[in-house]
Amino acid sequence: MLNIVLVAPEIPQNTGNIARTCAATGSVLHLIQPLGFDISEKAVKRAGLDYWHLVDVRVYDDLEDFFAQNSVKQMRLFSTKAPRAYTEASYEDGCFLFFGRETKGLPEDFLDAHYIDCVRIPMREEARSLNLSNSVAVGVFEALRQLRFPHLKDYGKMKQHSLQEVHL
Repeated sequence: MLNIVLVAPEIPQNTGNIARTCAATGSVLHLIQPLGFDISEKAVKRAGLDYWHLVDVRVYDDLEDFFAQNSVKQMRLFSTKAPRAYTEASYEDGCFLFFGRETKGLPEDFLDAHYIDCVRIPMREEARSLNLSNSVAVGVFEALRQLRFPHLKDYGKMKQHSLQEVHL
């Protein structure tokens, strides 16, 4: 199981999309206040569609409250300022993946205090950043890949074809 931590998210649609990713992967969604919206807001519910019953959502007053209530053995802080790529880090079961607000990212003092845990998603220098929900999906699926997709369906319903048919 992974833990997705959103620190002061601002856009309800992003949080709804992230909730859907959490539902599909069995990840826990931790929301650190202040939130830029009400989690019962229509836009958040709409983006999460009918998956909300599959999401374990926990809300905290601030980072101090979060750390008081959780035993964090491993964490990865996603930031465009980080020194290494997210693929260069290892991810353990129970890892906490932290993501900051859409306009400012994670707090600088938090990044500085946990420098060794910081990772970035490589992108063009001219690009400021990826959308928050896309960044979460990238991070979650790298961690799950390293963990060999535990408890996730690893097959599809497509009919099998011969290799010759596939290459046509």
